[in-house]
Amino acid sequence: MSEEILHFPPGFLWGSTTAAHQVEGGNTNNDWHAWEMGGNVYGRQTSGMACDWWNNAEADLKTASAMGQNTHRMSVEWSRIEPREGIWDDAAIDRYRAILQCMHEHQLEPMVTLHHFTTPLWLTDRGGWENPASIAFFERFADKVARSLGEYCNLWIALNEPVIYAVLGWLGGMPREQRQPQSTFPPGKHDALRTFRVLDNLFHG
Repeated sequence: MSEEILHFPPGFLWGSTTAAHQVEGGNTNNDWHAWEMGGNVYGRQTSGMACDWWNNAEADLKTASAMGQNTHRMSVEWSRIEPREGIWDDAAIDRYRAILQCMHEHQLEPMVTLHHFTTPLWLTDRGGWENPASIAFFERFADKVARSLGEYCNLWIALNEPVIYAVLGWLGGMPREQRQPQSTFPPGKHDALRTFRVLDNLFHG
């Protein structure tokens, strides 16, 4: 019996993914950085400079292309682009634009995630996603990013795993001595009502 050879259909996107806080390094203005500095990560580890993707993304994208990939999913860090409420960092936007341009140069179709688990401190200080105002804040951020980077990106993801984000952050919390390593996200709460409130805001964002 001959073996059947299966092929991906034309236009199938085959690639890899990164999340800003996990790879960029130097993201110190969001809730995950504060969570790390509070000793809430196993072994008191911090992301620190990570793999310094902020300065070295081009090398990884060139490698991805050489491996035969034709797409890359990345996220943008909200706290870099809007470090303070209503204040935009043009240099950060330019850097993301350069990364997207590099993808096109290496025949990688960009896919951009707007929120991948991290929220600016200025918003978390106001209650984060528990605050109904988070919907308007996120809409404004999404509009800014789409207008700034839309020339280089056709594929967008608004929120990465919103249910996971809400459940681990607002339902999975427990006293520190009872936590399993990496069992919870910031803000580390355990409140079902707040969890549903966060989910409602996320789904309306």
